[in-house]
Order: sequence, then structure tokens, then C-alpha cells
Amino acid sequence: MTFILTNDDGINAPGIKALWEAINNADSAIPSFDKSIIVAPQGQFSGCGHQVTTNRPINVQRLSEDRYAIAGTPADCTRIAITHVNTNVKWVLSGINSGGNMGYDTYVSGTVAAVREAAFYKIPGIALSQYRQGKKPVNWERVTGLARSVLINLLKRPIEQGAFWNVNFPYLEPEAPDPEIVFCKTSIQPLPIAYQKDGEDFSYTGKYEERDRTPGTDVDVCLSGKIAVTKIKLS
Repeated sequence: MTFILTNDDGINAPGIKALWEAINNADSAIPSFDKSIIVAPQGQFSGCGHQVTTNRPINVQRLSEDRYAIAGTPADCTRIAITHVNTNVKWVLSGINSGGNMGYDTYVSGTVAAVREAAFYKIPGIALSQYRQGKKPVNWERVTGLARSVLINLLKRPIEQGAFWNVNFPYLEPEAPDPEIVFCKTSIQPLPIAYQKDGEDFSYTGKYEERDRTPGTDVDVCLSGKIAVTKIKLS
């Protein structure tokens, strides 16, 4: 199996390095594992949603045998990866995003858009994100280990065409034990809407951590300190 790794934080982000280490250190536990190839944006595209580029050329730089930097969006990366980098892609893995992508976030997330694009072509995918609590730093080494366990679990599960997995890791204090994996439903509640007005300018001031936490949803599971896993189907 060939895996495409991408993200929306850019090819040099710590999250995609963590994802690379997670999948390659888990290869012995993944049946028919062949290789993984990074095809990621040259720069930051966080929050770009499912934007694609059709009105200008997309520059592609091959940095090494298994790393490609794309001057385009995460969805562009998936499109180019499955049509020109490797035509035998079995999975698209996106992340690990620095910030949560739960509920409403899945519509605006470039991380999720990359695997949604793959689902359109009947290629399964997994989007992985790390919820951040304020400005507290991310322990990427620990996230790598958690991601490895989740990937081994999900890659062995059957998934229907036109569907993909969305994973959110909780913020953990250093002394906290490893969290359990919880399969749950996606929240359908909107984010808090709040703006500060300054003349003709409006600045968003909504607090992510104050969003609705309906029990059993990915938001509640993740903010409760567990790994939230949801299955999303194309409609």
C-alpha cells in the first residue's frame, strides 16, 4: 500500500513530521505496507476549506524521492498526488494539524478537505488533528505515539467507499495517562459567534473552548481528554 501524507500547516510543520514518524514506525503492524510519500503545501493554508486551484499553474517541487512541495491547497495536493505522483494510492493521511478539527470545523478545515478530496475518488483517508488548549505547547513526541496507535487501529478496519475517518487528539498534561480511543458522532452545533467592532472593522473573538459540548459528540469527547474518532461520509 502507498500512503500519501499531506496537511494544511505546510510541508515543514512539526505535525506532518510527527505523522511521517507515526506511519513509518508502525509499518510492521500494517498489512501490505509499501511506502509513504509526503505531498504537502509549500506554505500555510489553515482554514482554507475545500479550495482548489484552477485559474493558475501550480508549482510542484520534488525535494527528495518521497517529498513534494506544492504551491497549492491541501485539496490540490491530493489531486496532484493521486494523478501524477503515484497512481496506486491506497490511503491519504492528513495532519497532524496544530489545532482541533471537530464538528463545524470539518467544513472549513484544509486538513479534512485533503481526505474528503480523496474520498471523492473512492480512496479512503484519515484526518488527524491535535486540539490546543490556549497557547500551551504541543508535545509532538507524545502525539506521534498516540497517532501510531490510532493508525494501526483504523487502517485495519474496513471502511466503505466515499467515507473517511476524522481523528482529534485531546490536550494532555504531562502527567496524564494515555487517553482511550472513543468512536463518536460529529457535533452539528455551530461555533460561538462573537466579534469586536472597531470602526468599520470586525475582529472575531469567539472562544473555541466554549463551544457546545453535547454528550457523545466529538467536541465533548476530545475536550473531556479522550481521542475522538468520527466517520464522515460524503453526502
